[in-house]
Amino acid sequence: MFEAAAGLREEYAALEAQLADPATHADIAVARRVGRRYSELTPIVKALGEHDQLSDDLAVARELAAEDATFAGEADALAARRAAVEERLAALLAPRDPHDSADALLEIKSGEGGEESALFAGDLFRMYARYAESRGWKVEVLDEVETDLGGFKSLTMAVKAPASAAPDAMPYGVLKFEGGVHRVQRVPVTETQGRVHTSAAGVLVMPDVADEAEVEINPDDLRIDVYRSSGKGGQGVNTTDSAVRITHLPTGVVVTCQNERSQLQNKASAMRILRARLAALAEEEAAAEASANRRSQVRTVDRSERIRTYNFGENRIADHRVGYKAYNLDQVLAGDLQAVLDALAAADLAERLGAAEA
Repeated sequence: MFEAAAGLREEYAALEAQLADPATHADIAVARRVGRRYSELTPIVKALGEHDQLSDDLAVARELAAEDATFAGEADALAARRAAVEERLAALLAPRDPHDSADALLEIKSGEGGEESALFAGDLFRMYARYAESRGWKVEVLDEVETDLGGFKSLTMAVKAPASAAPDAMPYGVLKFEGGVHRVQRVPVTETQGRVHTSAAGVLVMPDVADEAEVEINPDDLRIDVYRSSGKGGQGVNTTDSAVRITHLPTGVVVTCQNERSQLQNKASAMRILRARLAALAEEEAAAEASANRRSQVRTVDRSERIRTYNFGENRIADHRVGYKAYNLDQVLAGDLQAVLDALAAADLAERLGAAEA
C-alpha cells in the first residue's frame, strides 16, 4: 500500500508548485483540474505524514519499553493509533472512480406505468433536490418534459457543490449509485378503486464534465437539429425554433434541450449533457473491460436493472443490491437519503478494497 503511494508525495509537491504559479490561474480549466487533484491528494499526503510520525514515535516507545516497562502502555496506544491511520489510508488509496470529485447530472425518465410513472419521476426529482439542499448543493434543471398532471416524462438536473466542498463530498461520488430502475408500489391518484399499482422510473447519473478537454467531441460527429419547443399536452410554448436536438453519430447518443428561450443556451446545455453522457459511456465500457470476470454489486448506470423499491403502503424503502431496508419512506422522499447512500458507499468500498487485495 505504502509503496504504491510513494510517488503521490512528489506529485503533491509538484501540484503545490503549480498552484503557486500565477500562470496556472491564467487558464481556468487548468487551475480547476490542478486544484481538484491537489484537493484529492491532500488527505492522503497528510495521512502518510501522520503514519510516518507515529511509526517514529512507536519505534522510540518500544525501545524505551525494553528498558522500562512503564512505556509499554504508551507503545500499545501508539500502535493502535497507527493501525487506525493505516485503515484510513487503505480506504483513501483503494481504486476509485476518477470522476468521484466531480459535480453530477441526473437524468430521470418515466417508464412503465404511464402517468403514474411520470408522477413518480417527479417524486424522485424532489427527493434528490431536497437531499442536495440539505448538503448545501445547488440544483439546476437543464431540461424537462412535464405531463398534464405535473409529472415528468423526462427531466435532467445538474447538482453542483460549492467551491469549498471536500473531494469526498462531491455530488457524483455520492449520488453515482442511484443509477438504475426505481420501482414504486402505491395507489395512484388516477386509481378509483384503491388498487395498488407498480410502476417504475429510470435514473441515470453522470459526471458533470466541466472541462471540455476531458471529453473531446469532433464537431463533424454531430448532427444538430432545431425545432419548436413544446410543453404539457403538446401545447406550443415558444414561437421560435429554440429547442435543440444533438445526435452524436459514432455512438448514437441523442440529447435534447428546450428549457431556455435562446437556441444558443439550449445548445450549450445539450452539449453539457452530451459530454456527461459520453463520459459515463466511456467509464461504463472501461469498467466492463476491467471486470470481465466480476460485476459490481453496486455500480450501475443501466436502467434495465431494478435497484430499489418504494412501497408506500408499508412506508418501506428497499435497495436490492445491498439488502438495505428501512421503514421511513416518507422521510427518504423528503430528502433524508443519507442512510441508504452510506450503505451503498460502504458496500462499494468493501468491494474496491477486496479488488485491491486480489
